[in-house]
This record gives sequence, structure tokens and C-alpha cells, in this order.
Amino acid sequence: MTERLQRLARFCVDTRFEDLPPALVAQAKRHILDTFGATLAGADSDVAKQARLVFAGETGGTLVWGADLRVGAAQAAMLNGVAAHALELDDTGGCDHSGAVVLPAVMAAVSMSTRPVSGREFVTAVVIGYEVGRRVLEACGGYSAHNGAGWHSTATCGVFGAAAASARILGLNAGQMLSALGIAGSFSGGLWAFIHDGSQSKKLHSGRAAEGGLLAARFAQQGITGPSKLFDDVWGGFLKTLAGASSQPEALDADLGVVWKLARCSIKPYASCRGTHSAIDALGLLLDQLQVDVDQVEDLEVSLCGFLQDMCGAQEVSSLAAAQMSLPYALAARLVHGHCRLEAYDDEQRRVPQIALWMSRIRLVVDPQLSEDGEPVVSVRTVDGRQASLCVDPPLGAPGNPLSDDALERKFFSLAVRVMPRLQAEELVGQLWRLEQLESVAVLDRWLT
Repeated sequence: MTERLQRLARFCVDTRFEDLPPALVAQAKRHILDTFGATLAGADSDVAKQARLVFAGETGGTLVWGADLRVGAAQAAMLNGVAAHALELDDTGGCDHSGAVVLPAVMAAVSMSTRPVSGREFVTAVVIGYEVGRRVLEACGGYSAHNGAGWHSTATCGVFGAAAASARILGLNAGQMLSALGIAGSFSGGLWAFIHDGSQSKKLHSGRAAEGGLLAARFAQQGITGPSKLFDDVWGGFLKTLAGASSQPEALDADLGVVWKLARCSIKPYASCRGTHSAIDALGLLLDQLQVDVDQVEDLEVSLCGFLQDMCGAQEVSSLAAAQMSLPYALAARLVHGHCRLEAYDDEQRRVPQIALWMSRIRLVVDPQLSEDGEPVVSVRTVDGRQASLCVDPPLGAPGNPLSDDALERKFFSLAVRVMPRLQAEELVGQLWRLEQLESVAVLDRWLT
């Protein structure tokens, strides 16, 4: 097993921009643009503002995006990571939320670099971060197995992606990269306990993973060693401890450089947990198919797997965090507000009386025949007795059903203008579309402040 970790570390060091398929580079730029947009909007969220107060009075040279603030590199990785995930608008399908972990860590590492980091190096590091974070999750048995056990993979597996990407920017060799990944294993953590009361700790997980990954790389850079038997079947090993019953260690290095994990990632069109998106799409299509509006709908039924019921079945919507994890709220918002964009999750929108009414008329039914990774089936019954059912797989934003570049830009501008003028946002988008041509990505700070 040690050989798998060594091979993964060597891959992280040896991969070059020229090794990346052009379509993968194009997708990487889309995810980078999307993550910056989510983070800029998230910088204006309550949890991001509260997190910044923790570091009030601290000094440093690394920018906190969307804020007039510079702090130490590790603190910036933390704060930008929190903001990136604060509004549930960041990408999914990697570690799970790879962008919110990898991009803040990479940009913090760039701020520490003693040499200019080109756009090509930057894109390569980001791709490697997505690659490693997802491979660790798959080695844990996949999303439903690992998260179903109570671990939040964005934190537990994301820290490895952040470490690999940061180490790449900092120029670590294969031995140091191996140590960085080993140290990241000891920094891993993050629980789903927040799901029971809508607490804000989930939003901290991405920031903590970004910070931990950056620090793991920096410690390794200084010669501090990490365990080489991290993924071996030994007492204290990562998989034996966190995924004893579900581990698939061969996933760590299977098809390296052939199957790229970023290619499976999704960009969110809705400001809610990815688990709600298929049902949101299905409801919209069913309303069109039946040619009805909300007043002509009698009720809804959703047939779903037990894992999705546990993750997104709650009716609690008193907090933003709780509402964004609620499938009943997402469907009620789609009916009442006509959309599930960020505005549909504002405090006043959640309190509209029709929301509670509709949530009481949405029934979730667990179907034991459905795969734990499967999408739900939505059924709409109309007041005149008609009924139709639909499962949307894949949902909008997934690689097989992607947002267009125009839709991606519209999402970006709707978020970025919350903290900056439209012209500044347009200039930032222009730089991000030509990212691989930049001689130094440090210039991006000019448009991120």
C-alpha cells in the first residue's frame, strides 16, 4: 500500500500542464471562475464576517477575497475557504466540495511563492488538488459510504487535495509531497453533526481543510515527515480508522493520468445541497409537462433513497444552513418563488406563509430499491386529478448536463456584484478565461479585493 501513496505523490510532482487534455483545462477554468464567484458572494455572508472577526487585528500579506483585509497565508486559506462554501453555491462531485478547499489553498500558496506562478502552473495545481481529494474519497468507498458513516468528505478528504495542490505550488519534491499527504491525514476531520440543528460548522469545514492542506505542505517543505503507511492496513492508518468497512485502496492510484477526477465534477445552478438538485429540475419539468402553475398543484411525493432522506429530508428552515440542506424547502421554494437561486433562501423568503403550507404537502418516501447514489423520483398530482412522475439524471450542472458558459457567467456576475462593481467583475472574468496565458496569477489580487 505504501507504493500506492508513493505513486500518487510522484504523480502530483511529475504532472505537467502539457499532460492535461484541453477539455480538462477548459473545465478547470470554469470551476475556478465559479469558485471565485461563490467565494465573493460568500464573503458577504454572516458566517464569513463572523469568521473574519476571529482574526481581527492579525496582519499578513495574503488577500481575503471580497474584503479589504490581508492576513497570514494559512488564515486567508481558512477565511476564503469558509466564504467559498458559506452559501452552498460552490462546486460538487470532487472531495465533495473541491473548489472551496483547493482554490483558497492554492491562492494562499501563490502568495507565499518566491517566484511568479504562471497560469499554467496554477491550473495544473488545481487539477491535481481535485484529483487527490476525489481519489481519497473513492478509496474510502465513495461518497454515500463515507458521508453515510458520519464523516463530511469535504473536510476529511479535501485536506489531501489542498495539501497536494499547495505542495505543487511550493515546488515540493516527491519525498516532501509524500510527507505533505501524510501530515494531511493527521489534519483530517469533519462531522455531519451540523445536520441535526442547522448549525454553521459545515461552513468551517472547507476553510479548515484548505488551511490544513496548506500547513501540511509548509511543514513538509521544512522537512517535517508524515507517515508513509498512511493508507496501509495498519493501526492508525487513515482508511482503517475512517473507512474500515468500506475502503477501496486501489482507487488511490487506479488509472492515474487517464481518468481525471475533475471531469466528473458539477457546477451548481441552485443555492442548496447538491442532493436537492435533481428533484428541483424534475419539478420544473413536470410543471411544464402538465402545463400547470402552483395553484393547480395538489401535492408532491418524492421517492428517494435512505441516504438522501437522512441528509436532506429535514423540515427545519429557521436558519440558512438548515434550509439549504432541506429537500422539502427546495421544492416549496421552486413552487412559491419560481426558482432556487440564492434570493429564495433569504430570511424573508423562507418565512413566506405559503412555504410552510407547501412543505406540509410534500411527502418523502424512502424506496429501499433505490441506490444510495441514485437520484429521487418526483411525482406531481394536480387538483384535477392528473399525475406525472420524473427522475432527472443527471441534473443541471453535472458534466452530462452542463451549464453553458453564458449561464456560468450570469451566475458569476449575480454573485460577484454583491461585493464589487460590475466593471471590476467583468475584468476579473476576462482574466480568468485567459488564465493559462497569465505570466503570474498574483495579478488576480487586483480584481479580488
